[in-house]
Amino acid sequence: MKATQSSLILIYTGDGKGKTSAAVGQLIRALGHDARCAVAQFIKKDPALLDSGEYRLLKQLGVPWKQFGSGFSWEGDNDAKNAELAKKGWQQVKRWISSASYDLIVLDEFTYTLSLGYLDGEEVCSWLADHKGKEGFPHIVITGRNASSQLLGVADMVSELKEVKHHLSNANCAAQPMIEF
Repeated sequence: MKATQSSLILIYTGDGKGKTSAAVGQLIRALGHDARCAVAQFIKKDPALLDSGEYRLLKQLGVPWKQFGSGFSWEGDNDAKNAELAKKGWQQVKRWISSASYDLIVLDEFTYTLSLGYLDGEEVCSWLADHKGKEGFPHIVITGRNASSQLLGVADMVSELKEVKHHLSNANCAAQPMIEF
């Protein structure tokens, strides 16, 4: 798929809605170029249980999607579960990258694994920086709020989504299919 382009690390961060949607859009664009893509999703609950539209479509298209989250960290024992799952997820992502089997990998909600201390941010960023120049390194798309300065430093592109107005702030509005999931 790749010709002479260099691989990029792209980050969608900020408090606004649309970070995962932007990453999935990037993945859809890559699929249009016959790219081999995968998704590693952190923190969020299993998208199959949420009946997530992006999960359903990408699974139909044959995109590998691995889940490494149990839900909001402040609910029950999710903090401990998410910490353990983040470690497993990062190992999986490193295997995917090292295999040179993918052209683009989305790390959805990955910034939280660093900001919540589930993974060592310095180790993650050093690993990415050390491997980025190697042949077969894929484009990496990372999402989540509060991206660390270290992570921003290894990125080639950072877009910050800012909330101006959000329909869920209205007490009469609930999360909706096609919009939130």
